[in-house]
Amino acid sequence: MGYGFGVFLIAVGLIIVYALEVDIPGVGQEALGWILVAAGLLVVILTAVTLNSRRRANTVQTTTHSDGSQTVQQRQSDVDNPPPAV
Repeated sequence: MGYGFGVFLIAVGLIIVYALEVDIPGVGQEALGWILVAAGLLVVILTAVTLNSRRRANTVQTTTHSDGSQTVQQRQSDVDNPPPAV
Protein backbone atom coordinates (compact mmCIF):
# COMPACT_ATOMS: atom_id res chain seq x y z
CA MET A 1 0.00 0.00 0.00
CA GLY A 2 1.18 3.49 -0.61
CA TYR A 3 0.27 6.91 -1.82
CA GLY A 4 -1.27 5.53 -5.01
CA PHE A 5 -3.69 3.25 -3.20
CA GLY A 6 -4.72 6.06 -0.85
CA VAL A 7 -5.38 8.43 -3.73
CA PHE A 8 -7.33 5.68 -5.51
CA LEU A 9 -9.59 5.19 -2.49
CA ILE A 10 -10.15 8.94 -2.19
CA ALA A 11 -11.03 9.23 -5.88
CA VAL A 12 -13.44 6.28 -5.81
CA GLY A 13 -15.08 7.61 -2.65
CA LEU A 14 -15.59 11.08 -4.13
CA ILE A 15 -16.95 9.61 -7.35
CA ILE A 16 -19.46 7.57 -5.36
CA VAL A 17 -20.49 10.62 -3.31
CA TYR A 18 -20.78 13.22 -6.07
CA ALA A 19 -21.07 11.51 -9.47
CA LEU A 20 -23.08 8.33 -9.06
CA GLU A 21 -26.71 7.79 -8.24
CA VAL A 22 -26.88 4.11 -7.39
CA ASP A 23 -29.28 2.44 -5.00
CA ILE A 24 -27.39 -0.19 -3.02
CA PRO A 25 -29.76 -2.10 -0.72
CA GLY A 26 -28.74 -1.88 2.91
CA VAL A 27 -25.90 0.57 2.32
CA GLY A 28 -26.09 4.33 2.13
CA GLN A 29 -24.31 5.52 -1.00
CA GLU A 30 -23.08 8.74 0.54
CA ALA A 31 -21.88 6.99 3.70
CA LEU A 32 -19.96 4.42 1.66
CA GLY A 33 -18.27 7.18 -0.33
CA TRP A 34 -17.19 9.10 2.76
CA ILE A 35 -15.91 5.91 4.38
CA LEU A 36 -13.72 5.29 1.32
CA VAL A 37 -12.47 8.90 1.42
CA ALA A 38 -11.58 8.53 5.11
CA ALA A 39 -9.83 5.22 4.47
CA GLY A 40 -7.86 6.80 1.63
CA LEU A 41 -6.76 9.68 3.84
CA LEU A 42 -5.73 7.21 6.54
CA VAL A 43 -3.63 5.23 4.03
CA VAL A 44 -1.92 8.41 2.79
CA ILE A 45 -1.15 9.57 6.35
CA LEU A 46 0.15 6.17 7.45
CA THR A 47 2.34 5.93 4.35
CA ALA A 48 3.83 9.36 5.03
CA VAL A 49 4.52 8.51 8.68
CA THR A 50 6.06 5.16 7.79
CA LEU A 51 8.33 6.57 5.10
CA ASN A 52 9.45 9.49 7.28
CA SER A 53 10.26 7.30 10.29
CA ARG A 54 13.53 6.28 8.66
CA ARG A 55 16.48 8.47 9.38
CA ARG A 56 19.73 8.63 7.54
CA ALA A 57 22.89 8.57 9.66
CA ASN A 58 25.97 10.22 8.18
CA THR A 59 29.45 9.54 9.53
CA VAL A 60 32.55 11.43 8.37
CA GLN A 61 36.00 10.19 9.39
CA THR A 62 39.11 12.26 8.62
CA THR A 63 42.56 10.69 8.92
CA THR A 64 45.73 12.82 8.82
CA HIS A 65 48.82 10.93 7.62
CA SER A 66 52.43 11.59 8.68
CA ASP A 67 53.22 13.31 5.35
CA GLY A 68 50.45 15.89 5.95
CA SER A 69 47.88 14.43 3.54
CA GLN A 70 44.37 13.69 4.69
CA THR A 71 41.94 10.90 3.87
CA VAL A 72 38.20 11.50 4.31
CA GLN A 73 35.72 8.63 4.53
CA GLN A 74 31.99 9.28 4.52
CA ARG A 75 29.39 6.62 5.33
CA GLN A 76 25.63 6.85 5.02
CA SER A 77 23.22 4.36 6.47
CA ASP A 78 19.48 4.18 6.96
CA VAL A 79 18.44 3.77 10.58
CA ASP A 80 14.94 2.54 11.34
CA ASN A 81 13.50 4.15 14.43
CA PRO A 82 10.71 2.14 15.99
CA PRO A 83 7.72 4.14 17.19
CA PRO A 84 7.82 5.04 20.88
CA ALA A 85 6.01 2.72 23.27
CA VAL A 86 2.75 4.05 24.60
